[in-house]
Amino acid sequence: MHGPCDTGTLINRRTFLSNSGLGVGAAALGSLLAPDLASAGPRNASQPYTGLPTLPHIAPRARRVIFLCMAGGPSHLETFDEKPRLAALDGQPMPESFTRGQPIAQLQGQELKCKGPMTRFRSYGQSGQRISDFLPWHGKMADDICILRSLVTEQINHDPAHTFMNTGTAIPGRPSMGAWITYGLGSEGSELPGFVVLTSEGGRNPQPIASRQWSAGFLPSRFQGVEFNSSGDPVHYLRDPRGVTSSQQRRLVDTISQLNRERYQTVRNPEIDTRIAAYEMAFRMQMSVPRLMDISDESGSTLQMYGAEPGDGSYASNCLLARRLLERGVRFVHLYHRGWDHHGSLVKYMNICCELTDKATWALITDLKLRGMLDDTLVIWGGEFGRTPMFQGKGGPGRDHHIKGFSMWMAGAGVRGGTTHGATDDLGYHAVENVVHVRDLHATMLHLLGIEAERFSIPYKGLDVRLTGVEPARVIHDVLV
Repeated sequence: MHGPCDTGTLINRRTFLSNSGLGVGAAALGSLLAPDLASAGPRNASQPYTGLPTLPHIAPRARRVIFLCMAGGPSHLETFDEKPRLAALDGQPMPESFTRGQPIAQLQGQELKCKGPMTRFRSYGQSGQRISDFLPWHGKMADDICILRSLVTEQINHDPAHTFMNTGTAIPGRPSMGAWITYGLGSEGSELPGFVVLTSEGGRNPQPIASRQWSAGFLPSRFQGVEFNSSGDPVHYLRDPRGVTSSQQRRLVDTISQLNRERYQTVRNPEIDTRIAAYEMAFRMQMSVPRLMDISDESGSTLQMYGAEPGDGSYASNCLLARRLLERGVRFVHLYHRGWDHHGSLVKYMNICCELTDKATWALITDLKLRGMLDDTLVIWGGEFGRTPMFQGKGGPGRDHHIKGFSMWMAGAGVRGGTTHGATDDLGYHAVENVVHVRDLHATMLHLLGIEAERFSIPYKGLDVRLTGVEPARVIHDVLV
């Protein structure tokens, strides 16, 4: 029988054991993820998180990253990988020596016929880079980009392929590359999240992109990407509620933060720091986001260069917003354009996708150069995989998913522009020269940010988990200045 006491202090034994176990586990996880934060208690949430004290490992070339994801998988054979022999074999049976035992997503059991390139290629710039007629604006920046023609990945369907590209594994629940980088390096600003996601669409069959593609995984949730809407209010509930002033909001945030700090003293859960920071960031975003979205301070020539119109939700407007985000201290911008899944009518939909993205991509690179930002901004362009050299489609020829060889490009921050790295075979099926695995792409990105991939790990379920995984990943030094 209990003695006299305040009933509010009575704790059921099982509840106590459960809560204490969770509290100890959360504190332990917090000490593994960010020992400096866990030991010090809740930080001053008015100050931006500036990253781990052990980073960078080496002198960085890049301060920030824009990843331009052409979601759906653009064909390397109609963009950056010219194949005269494939053109000569157009309509003929695909040589079995290329495809025997190979993963083919939707062409299993079908007669495989070669499909030659559906456009011409031309030489551009002093470097003579070969780029297709679908991408004339890319030709104007041929000397700024390094084309990687020998990418390989491990997942042949869209969602797991995106997961692999974004997290380095097909296992759900791992941190995305933007979360890894903002966890390691923090943000350079205090009024916007360190990791922002923008999306647009246009083309064939825009595949959905799940929010877990920019998840923080097992990292504290404050490092997950924040998606900005492409039209309307960029962030939900951005405006003050009717009848509530900014000063009232400030008092409310201060009061909630104080309550959370007191709660932290009891349970020592590092997610409370995330909660405090989230309230602070939300309050600051009420002022900073409207200024970000108001592009009236951009010159008419800049808007025309991008082809951007305020609030239209286009890829062009998102490219302009990406530059503005970087200027305000955002560390990582992941920009998705959905519509590149060209199983059929490839020419029709390539024209649509390239019309929406080609000029705006050139404008982004040009604008960054004019502002002196390309020197320390890494830009990456590409999809989750490429397309097959074989015919597919109704209503016009198209191509199936392909993981054994495809093209991407990088530019800026220490990347050697005007170069081409790697090659696929004569039909564009296998990467055969200077093969670049997705893990190598990640290692190179981290290297340019001053992070040595093998030293950037987190203990999780008995493993030292890395963005680059447990298998060896190499930095592609040949493409760096």
